[in-house]
Amino acid sequence: MNTILRKSILGIAGLAFTGGVFAGPIAAHADTPAHAGTKPVAVASVQGEQSTITLNDEQTANVKAIIAATKKAGLPERAAIVSIATALQESKLENLGHLGDKNDHDSLGLFQQRPSSGWGTPEQITDPEYSTLAFLKGLKQVDGWQDMPLTKAAQTVQVSAYPDAYAQWEKQATDLVDQHWTK
Repeated sequence: MNTILRKSILGIAGLAFTGGVFAGPIAAHADTPAHAGTKPVAVASVQGEQSTITLNDEQTANVKAIIAATKKAGLPERAAIVSIATALQESKLENLGHLGDKNDHDSLGLFQQRPSSGWGTPEQITDPEYSTLAFLKGLKQVDGWQDMPLTKAAQTVQVSAYPDAYAQWEKQATDLVDQHWTK
């Protein structure tokens, strides 16, 4: 029942954009979840037009690694949603190595973290668990990240040249967390 309610609320949030005008924030609040130890995913709002991609086995494994690292860090589903949306934007959930001339400086891995910016060694950054825990460490330092728009939380950690780009992945990230959180 909780999943149905959550998906219904997310569907309503997606309708909040009519004629290009944002109709206001929508928060998902539900009664006690059916499965112990989990809480409903609170979504401040789904902003803008949403994108989606079909995931291959490697990308799905990276989703599961992000969720496992989030649980290891003791953080809620919302942290996994922010993390997955960020990785969708940065790498399409592919663990990218050095891309030569196409590389953004020395950015690597799921989150396109840079060794020169102190995220870790290339080996660490290309480890999905390490890179997720590093991202989550940054996220925990953002006051109020749980209640702010996903794109603002992600941008505060990532400091991207495209600060609003993370928003387009919120629905797919939420669906992926719904699908894999309890598995």
